[in-house]
Amino acid sequence: MIIIIISCFIFDMINGFHDAANSIATVISTKVLTPFQAVCWAAFFNFVAFWVFDLKVADTVSKTVHPETINLVVILSGVIAGIIWNLITWRFGIPSSSSHTLMGGFAGAAVAHAMNFNVVNSTVIGKTVLFIFLAPIIGIITGLFIAVIITNLFKRVNSYKADHIFRRFQLVTSAALSLGHGGSDSQKVIGIIIAALTVYNTYCLQHGIAVPGWLSHHDIHHVPEWIPISCYTVIGLGTLMGGMRIIKTMGTRITKVTPFEGIAAETAGAITLYGVSQGLGIPVSTTHTIAGSIMGVGMLKRISAVRWGITRQLLIAWIITIPISGLIAAIVYWIMKLAGVY
Repeated sequence: MIIIIISCFIFDMINGFHDAANSIATVISTKVLTPFQAVCWAAFFNFVAFWVFDLKVADTVSKTVHPETINLVVILSGVIAGIIWNLITWRFGIPSSSSHTLMGGFAGAAVAHAMNFNVVNSTVIGKTVLFIFLAPIIGIITGLFIAVIITNLFKRVNSYKADHIFRRFQLVTSAALSLGHGGSDSQKVIGIIIAALTVYNTYCLQHGIAVPGWLSHHDIHHVPEWIPISCYTVIGLGTLMGGMRIIKTMGTRITKVTPFEGIAAETAGAITLYGVSQGLGIPVSTTHTIAGSIMGVGMLKRISAVRWGITRQLLIAWIITIPISGLIAAIVYWIMKLAGVY
């Protein structure tokens, strides 16, 4: 159980620097903030999210598989797979979804353990897969809509003055997106830890083992505070570590971003993220959301302003994340089983 918690914190930290680009790529590419200032800004709001959001997404993630059919080795295998895939995609600058990586790993290890797919909660996985496609589309539509509104509001304002306003306001929109990133992505790890606690407490109860107070919990609404506080802190530390490889892809390779477009994309990303993850409790990807928003804003200039070759590569990476993470988790699980870990 302790090894799982430590592994979850490692994943959360990697998630921070892997997904830091989502909320600060545009603010760096427009030179509103330096990279160091931007990661500090994002890390602060990642942590502040602890006091803003409830645990709807954590509840959903904890139900990815049926806890009564798995053990702690399954959960550990899923987390290790998530760490491996995140490091691979970070190394090559691919903005894949840490959310889907974790869920795919969790599900893949569970299937390897049970040797059938019934262990997976098909409703949760189905909604998650659906929003792999819907989140970018919502982001594109919202980004384009907001860009049109801002264009009409400022069409009579001097371009120099407008640019100055946009640069200042981009601090607000990037903060909002960082808040959503922290509130959404930290909860995936919280959900995994809750699932592990459920399995651990059930095992202890069945074998008459006393559960330490710091490892006890009742349900999603009575989670020990050290869990969310630790997760929000660790993702903030991870964001401080940066992630310039993916920032380059998100901030420059999809389309050239100006302060005006940065505001529109960040606002659209934040609205989409809050609406889906907090409104519906679906673990939507911050990566998919902001990438779609950047595309939508870029389309305001012209369709060709968006580098669709890059977006096709991103889409392929998004689609394969869950199955590849699941396969890696299954391999890790079988290695542990052969090694006699349990």
